[in-house]
This record gives sequence, structure tokens and C-alpha cells, in this order.
Amino acid sequence: MRRHRRHRRHPPRAALGGAAALLAAGFLAGCDTGPDGPAALPAATETPEGTLLVADFGSDTVTFVDPEKGPVDSVKVGKAPYGLVVGKDGRAWVATAEGVAVVDTERRERVDRIPYETEIPYETEIPYEAGSGTETGSATTGEYRGGGMGIALAPDGEHVYVGVNVPGAKGTLEVIDTDEREVTDTVPVGRRPFDVDVSEDGREVYATGHDSFDVTVVRADSLKPRRIEVAPYGTEGGLGSWLNPHYAAVRPSDGRLLLPFEGERLVVLDPRTGEYDVEKTTANTHQHGVTVADDGTLFAVGTGPIDPDTDEGPSLTVRAAGGKERVIPLDGPHEDVAVSRDGRTAYVTGGFTRDGYWNGISVVDTDDGTVRRLPAGERPLGIAVL
Repeated sequence: MRRHRRHRRHPPRAALGGAAALLAAGFLAGCDTGPDGPAALPAATETPEGTLLVADFGSDTVTFVDPEKGPVDSVKVGKAPYGLVVGKDGRAWVATAEGVAVVDTERRERVDRIPYETEIPYETEIPYEAGSGTETGSATTGEYRGGGMGIALAPDGEHVYVGVNVPGAKGTLEVIDTDEREVTDTVPVGRRPFDVDVSEDGREVYATGHDSFDVTVVRADSLKPRRIEVAPYGTEGGLGSWLNPHYAAVRPSDGRLLLPFEGERLVVLDPRTGEYDVEKTTANTHQHGVTVADDGTLFAVGTGPIDPDTDEGPSLTVRAAGGKERVIPLDGPHEDVAVSRDGRTAYVTGGFTRDGYWNGISVVDTDDGTVRRLPAGERPLGIAVL
């Protein structure tokens, strides 16, 4: 673990605003207002509440999306953005391959990009063995690219925590001071940290390591890490296994972590003891993104079958706090999910980290199960409701 503090000059705010205004003007002039292109709004226009913000993993932007009409504006943030989180002050923090971008969501402009302290071998290609063949992925783009993945904001808004993938090695958790907008600490965590979460009291940070079958618990005060293996199917197969942990959500009622596996098992992990229970689930599909509402309702994204002969297709599981489930079928693979404040609408991104992604969001009515497809960005992964 490295602990340090460095001071650097922030980009001039006026220059950034002018560049953003020129970009917005060009965007407005070159784009249609119909379904074939986003209708850019003037940079000075405030972003309406309920607008969606997605990370365009297939590009270098985040896209602002009207949940009824589709894309309205895009902002360049850095190559292959993965996760994002938005604070109460309206600033979005976006984990890209190049650093953490800071976006003013009201003015819709990037105000900073904070480079990682972790050394990343960007040009390295990492072999991935799966089934009968071997695939390779670039560390700059695609599923195995180096750089930021999961990202979370402390409840008091003072720190951002981002999981950084180091191809071929263990990942790191970087701590960013949100006022100074700089990395102040780095902590070793598991391999390919798909997700980062923070306890409701802000005392602990949880990094889910996909390739290392674990959750690293990090104390926010001491930054001391503690590894918990999470492998309800075992670890045989290693990196090539589909049975790894992907995303987690903190249950509001007791602070336990909820990690879905294969639409068959839900791990309920007590981060204090390291022990977990396994509950039965019903979707029978490979699962990625997950979020939990204030009332304890869990939303888990099913990406599709591992075995097409026996498994079900893509879906969204809506699991009540008592365990009762509804499985809503989706058209095509999806990756992550966010939920409206009233819990009546779920927004499921079609980006997906593997092949089969699409450029849009499935808008799911959680009461009647109807699904509406909405164009949105380029391979959208992370999502937030502003």
C-alpha cells in the first residue's frame, strides 16, 4: 500500500467551459433530433432530474439519455469508460482506461480527469482460455483492458474509490480526494475489480475481484485490506470459469453484500465475519450487474445462457426482500442496472462486456414486467439516474 499526497494544478475552468461550449455547438449542428442521432442541448441548459447517464464502453464518452426519447448529449471522458457514480453535488466520477473523469452533469461538461497512480501495461494482451479455444483481449479496449472498472463514492462525498485492473496481475483500489481531485492512496485488491461498493456508514469499502474469486474489504480509516474468498461453486477453472463473482450490492437492512451467481445461487456475505449463506434463485442464467433498492428489493441482470441447451436467456430478476422473485425476460445480453427513485422503473444497459452487446437500454416496468428498448450511447455499461 502506498500513501502519499501530491498537489497539481487543475485545468482552467474557463478554458474547459469554452471548449465544452464549442463541442456542444458542433454537436448541435451535426446531429438530428430524431431516433438516428442524439439531439444536443445548449451547454447552459440544466440537465432535467431523471435523466440517465451511461458510460460508453465502446467509445470515449458518457451519454445523457432522456428516459423517454433517447440520447440528448455526449461528453468526452477518456477511452473505454466502465463504471460511474454521481454525487449529490451533481458531479459524476467515471472510471475510464486513462483515469477517472469528473463531469459536471448540470452543465454537461468534463471538468477534470485524474490519472491513476497504478502502473498499467496498456499494450499487454492477456490470454483468456474458455471452452475449446483461446481469445485475446487488448488492455486498452475490450473486456480485459487495463484501467478503472468498479467505482463508488463515500456517503459523505469526500472520497471516491475506484478499482483498477492491471492485466496479468492483482488489481488496486485507488482513493481519490474529491476536493483536491487527486489520488491520495492505493491499496492492493483482487484481480479485475468489476465492482466497488461502500458500506452505508462509510467505514468500509468492498472491491469484488472477478478473476480471484474474492471480495477485498478495506477499512476506510486505516486502508487495511482483508480478503474474503467468495466461490459457491469452487474455484476450479480459474480465469476461464464462468462461475466467478461479478457485481455486489450492499443490503440496506444489515450491511451484508448480495452477489448473484448464475441465476441459481445468491451469496449473502457478512463482511465482518467473512462468512456467507447461499440462497436459491430461479433465473437460471449467467448474471452480472446488480443493485438494491432502499426497501431491500434486489435487481440482478441475467446476460444469457452458459449452456444454451439447459439455461435460460437474458433477463432481469426482481427479488423482494423476503425472497420472492419475478424473472422478466430481456432481448439480448445486458450488463448493469439502475432503478428510478420510486422503484417502478429499471434501466438495464445493453453494453455487455462480452460479444452480443447492443447500443441501448431496456426500460423495464417493474410492476407489469413490460420492456421498452431505448437507444443509448455506444456499448453502454455503467449507468446512473440523475
